[in-house]
Amino acid sequence: MSSRESTRKTLLVAFCLCVACSIVVSSTAVILKPYQDENRLLDRNKNILTAAGMFDADVDGNDVVAERFAEFTTRVIDLETGEWLDDAALQELEIDLSTYDQRAVINDPRYSEPVPADEDTANIKRRVNYPLVYVREENGTIDTIVLPVNGYGLWGIMYGFLALEGDANTVRGLAFYELKETPGLGAEVRNPRWMALWPGKRVYNDNGEVGLRVVKGPGSGDFQVDGLSGATLTTRGVDNLIQYWLGDTGYGPALDQLQELN
Repeated sequence: MSSRESTRKTLLVAFCLCVACSIVVSSTAVILKPYQDENRLLDRNKNILTAAGMFDADVDGNDVVAERFAEFTTRVIDLETGEWLDDAALQELEIDLSTYDQRAVINDPRYSEPVPADEDTANIKRRVNYPLVYVREENGTIDTIVLPVNGYGLWGIMYGFLALEGDANTVRGLAFYELKETPGLGAEVRNPRWMALWPGKRVYNDNGEVGLRVVKGPGSGDFQVDGLSGATLTTRGVDNLIQYWLGDTGYGPALDQLQELN
């Protein structure tokens, strides 16, 4: 066998092997996608329930997630106007609640926009204009509202959920589900002991301004949460995202209208 024929056969075997591997990988991705989507949805719902104080991973199993999440209604807010959108508005915007992914549309100008530098305290660059929020009612009145929040920490954007009581002024909980912070330092925002500092804190002061702050050192009173030791920039990032998302350029106007839903 000549060297040319040997090279040709080697290349043919390599090509066939690459094609076979590509088929296997592609087929596996297609087969696993429904399971990945299901797990992604389960994780999102867990974090929503955790922020609302309705799920404890050390006690509750996955079987309770669907049952408890069913108590929530998914709503959409127009951050430009502060309005809670009805079905007609959603249809006009072509937003299907079963498929709409607010993170996937972050670069779509129909659903998002750049944040002006002088307003971008959370350092997110762009924001979605129509975020999904999750509302739980009890006896005909709003008991809990869960808001998606995000903001830059030390190494990247932190994504989480902030839950408020029906008065839209009392924190029920805060849960981060994705971050790039340093383990043992900034990543302690996911430590249950630090998360336990949030419930009961107040958001707006008597002037209607965002009074809730994450402070360096021990926090005190109704409006302060202890900062994380050794994680100054992460602490500042959490404080910044709270100021942005609960302020006038975030959910503030929509929360003012919350009582209209009761």
